[in-house]
Amino acid sequence: MTGLWRNIRAVIAAIIVGVLFLHEGSSSASAEDKWPSRPVTLIVPVGPGTITDIIGRLLADRLKDALGQPFVVENRPGAGATIGARYVARAAPDGYTLLAGGNTTHSSVPALFKIPPYDPVTDFTPIARVGLLGQFFAANPQQPFRTIQEMVAYAKANPGRLSFGHGNASGQIVGETLKYRLGINLIRVPYASNPTALTDLLSNSIQLTSIDYAAGVPLAKAGRVIPLAVFTKSRYSRLPDVPTLDETVLPGFKLAPWVGLFGPPNLPEEIVARLSDTLGKFLSDPAFIASLRQLGPEPYYLPAGPFTVFVKDDIKVWTEHAHIAGIEPQ
Repeated sequence: MTGLWRNIRAVIAAIIVGVLFLHEGSSSASAEDKWPSRPVTLIVPVGPGTITDIIGRLLADRLKDALGQPFVVENRPGAGATIGARYVARAAPDGYTLLAGGNTTHSSVPALFKIPPYDPVTDFTPIARVGLLGQFFAANPQQPFRTIQEMVAYAKANPGRLSFGHGNASGQIVGETLKYRLGINLIRVPYASNPTALTDLLSNSIQLTSIDYAAGVPLAKAGRVIPLAVFTKSRYSRLPDVPTLDETVLPGFKLAPWVGLFGPPNLPEEIVARLSDTLGKFLSDPAFIASLRQLGPEPYYLPAGPFTVFVKDDIKVWTEHAHIAGIEPQ
């Protein structure tokens, strides 16, 4: 009889364990199905006022309305945008910590860091690309040149007299490419973010820097900065008189910074799909497209799958640019 009761207790215990297991699995699945059930943190790895910050806040506002939970922007700038990116790379893959990243956090990292702070491919889950970012190389208006050709001539005649500031990878690569390919002596001044570099440009503490369209176009039209050349292959519609680097001093040069949404590694496919699809709907909405273009970026949606391929391929592009510019990883 004792043995019988022992067997009965074992069967009951097994049933209880099974019920608990099913309940736990059901709760886990239910929690995932209900994502998001609380506020989501969107890490912006550069300072407030940058174009990535502005786009991040635009996306956060739209995602809140679309998904029913607050998306809270948190700026974590520094170390070439890698501090904020590394924070997301180490976050729990539950969908509550995301990254507004781009070429600075991903494409350029292997080329600029001897020991990268993370792997831009394996340490993240690409969700979607949302746009291409336009930038131009600009000068302080107190300088005695008004075109990129005149700047190069002045730099050659006055080696070491001009300094260029950069708050992101594209600005660094453009400045170093000009130095390396044209044989001019520009002093490089790194900044934590573009707005700080822009402040020093306006005060003439530095003479050159790269500026995104959102911040730069109003300043150019007001005469507070001199736009010298845009980075892309074609001219920008709101600055039609500003030439490209390709058509002036750097034939064949084009650089296309971009922005997209990432999660930590192993983010559940259901969450990735929901976010990617939601962003795709935004980028088919004429009102959202108009809002994005007003800021400067060109809408350019890639869903999760193609975006993953793009991130891998773009690393090769930026590595080649850095190599041509003679940049040594630090």
